[in-house]
Amino acid sequence: MSQKPLIIDTHCHLDDSRYDSDLGDVIQRANECGVRAILIPGADINDLPKAKNIAYKYDNIFFAAGVHPYHHADFDAEVLEKFLKDEKCIAVGECGLDYFRLPKDESEKEREIKNQKEVFICHIELAKKYKKPLIVHVRESNQDSFDILKEYAVKSGVSGVLHCFNASSLLLGLDGFYFAVGGVLTFANAKELVDILPKIPRDKLLFETDAPYLTPVPFRGQRNEPAYTSYVVKKAGEILNLDIEEIAKIGSDNAKELFKEFKKAD
Repeated sequence: MSQKPLIIDTHCHLDDSRYDSDLGDVIQRANECGVRAILIPGADINDLPKAKNIAYKYDNIFFAAGVHPYHHADFDAEVLEKFLKDEKCIAVGECGLDYFRLPKDESEKEREIKNQKEVFICHIELAKKYKKPLIVHVRESNQDSFDILKEYAVKSGVSGVLHCFNASSLLLGLDGFYFAVGGVLTFANAKELVDILPKIPRDKLLFETDAPYLTPVPFRGQRNEPAYTSYVVKKAGEILNLDIEEIAKIGSDNAKELFKEFKKAD
């Protein structure tokens, strides 16, 4: 086994078609870089069978069941519950609010926001029912996301992770939630995230790639993959003045606390 520090990628879309031709090689490279466990989030409900199959093929790969806010119209609680009962399904999501591409027409915009909120709350109810953490997607919707999470999740003891944390100090006020940083941390224009990183409680910091998206420097522009989590961890260590072994352990210990099944990765 590699002597590299254990790293857990808490958000990686291994079910994306861009990995179809070389998934085994992608996972081997991840292992060689110290990435010992990976969580596949649910984004498209139609991809859940594929995510489940991948999770069962590899010991330390798990999946989540949910619907990305862009696909809220496809939300089907009955379908999601079938997957949430599976032992390798360890979280609900990704779910949340994304206002980046809202319609310009005001009535359509209001309808879209209303629908996203309703589906988000339904995900939270599923997390309560199945006692699984949430994977939350927040884009240009900080206040609404905060309000919903505080009212429906925090008050009910539901925990989770803010995936691709967007450097909002408001969201840092969510009790019981973790904050995952990815390749954006390495970007030249990531000043807000760099500045807020030291304010994230050490026991609430996670690492992710969001692969195949948001590839970190020096591979930006190429397909992202879980092996590159090591570059995110290294950059975080530089900012926090911690060596890579220490910062990797912080992220991995936190991942194992939120997602108990990751404890098998040792």
